[in-house]
Amino acid sequence: MSNSADSPGGPVRRFSWRPVRLLTAAVFALAGLIFVTSFNTAKGTNLRTDDSLLKLSDLIQQRSDKNAKLDESTAAVRKDVDALAGRDDGSTKAEDEKLRALEAAAGTTKLSGQAVSVTLNDAPQNAQAAPGYPEPQANDLVIHQQDLQAVVNALWQGGAQGIQVMDQRLISTSAVRCVGNTLILQGRVYSPPYKVTAVGDPDRLKRALTASPAIQNYQLYVTAYGLGWKVDEREAVTLPGYSGTVDLHHAKPVQ
Repeated sequence: MSNSADSPGGPVRRFSWRPVRLLTAAVFALAGLIFVTSFNTAKGTNLRTDDSLLKLSDLIQQRSDKNAKLDESTAAVRKDVDALAGRDDGSTKAEDEKLRALEAAAGTTKLSGQAVSVTLNDAPQNAQAAPGYPEPQANDLVIHQQDLQAVVNALWQGGAQGIQVMDQRLISTSAVRCVGNTLILQGRVYSPPYKVTAVGDPDRLKRALTASPAIQNYQLYVTAYGLGWKVDEREAVTLPGYSGTVDLHHAKPVQ
């Protein structure tokens, strides 16, 4: 006979994991994991701000400024090297003339002469469509890479002897690239307005600009949305010689 004090007053209810309880526990576990991950990612910062983008743009500008200083240093060293190379090295007069011609063709020496300057700019803030044109989208109001390339290509087609974009001379390996509405040229960053200057016959250069189908298309946006376009003829301009590296970093032979 069992002691009544030791006997349970009734059947013991055993705890069991029902599907609903399992699902509830899983949801809370997942929510906790999300909160922990968010905390570790944010590290106490506001995830809804643009601070990270601002820091990235600041970093890009810092690198651009650093590259500009390195360009100046490289130019000074190149000048010293050229001075040393110009000393009597046993070369003939014909060889010296050939070297100067190659330097001029490569764009590493100054170039002076008549020129044409083209300035492109984004549309004004709160730009509205001209009568008869659809309302503009964001991409309709800014300068794109193909717009700058069209100007450069047209000027070469018009017989330009040398071209400068902003404050840098273009050479055969120069690439005009835009990221967003900023220009990245030879390691440096620029914002609009963009100025392209070409030394050559002004009449030929202007005719080439007018004849370019890509520029004709750009002119439609100038008329419709007010994108900036200005062409100036200049009597005397001196373009600087290119002073950066001429080594190829990304290239492969044509099969």
